[in-house]
Amino acid sequence: MTVASWNVLHRVHADNWASEIAGRWPDETDRIAAVTALVAGRADQVIALQEVSGDQLADLRKSLPERTFHTLRYPRVPRPKQVASQLSEGFEALVLIVDGPSRTLAAEPFDNDPGNGALVVEVAGVRVIATHVTGDNRRNRQFARLAELATPGPAVLLGDFNADSSTVATALGADFEIAVFAPDGPATRPRTTTSKSQFIDHVITRGLAVREAAVVPVAGVSDHNLVRAAVG
Repeated sequence: MTVASWNVLHRVHADNWASEIAGRWPDETDRIAAVTALVAGRADQVIALQEVSGDQLADLRKSLPERTFHTLRYPRVPRPKQVASQLSEGFEALVLIVDGPSRTLAAEPFDNDPGNGALVVEVAGVRVIATHVTGDNRRNRQFARLAELATPGPAVLLGDFNADSSTVATALGADFEIAVFAPDGPATRPRTTTSKSQFIDHVITRGLAVREAAVVPVAGVSDHNLVRAAVG
C-alpha cells in the first residue's frame, strides 16, 4: 500500500499567523485549485490531509469523483483574527482519500482539543489513521489515544504530529515504527525563524514494514511538504 500525508494549511490559520503562504496566494481560490491539482496528481492508494477547509474539501470532491472520501469535521471552526475570511465554508476537517474499498471505523476529535483529532478507516485489512496532534502538552493524552486506536494492528498512522520522531517514538512505544526521511533532504515543515523541529509530519506503522519513505516538496502551496511511503 502506498500512502501520503499533507497538511494543506487552512486559510484562516494562514491569515491569523501572517503566513508567507497567505502573501504568496492572495486569492484563496487559486491556492485551493493548486492544492487540488497536487492531490489529483498523486497515485498513492491512501492520502491523508490535515487543515482542510470546507471550500477545499468541496473542490477536491468535485475533482476526484472516482475516489472515496472519509472526513472528520471538527467542532471548532477557525475564527479570523486579522482579516476577513475568503472562505464560503470555513469549517476545518481531517480527510482520508482512498482509491479502492474502505470503511470508516472511527472519527473523533480529541477530548482535550476540539480542533484536532483522529480519523480511522479500514483499507485492505489495515487500520489507516489520519491525525493532527496538538503542539503542546495536550499531545501526551492524544498519543495515548492514537496508540489505542492502532491496537492490535496492523495499522498505519499518517499526519501532522507537531513533534519530532524521537518524541513521537517515546510516546507511542516500541510496537511502532516511524519512517525515516533523508536528513539532508527537504523538511516536512520548513522553518527559518524558530528552533522547533522541521520534521513533524510522519508515516508510522504498527505490524507493518515501512519503505521508500520520502518528503515531496510542494512549491510553496502550503507551509508543510507532503510525505509519502510504501507500507506492508
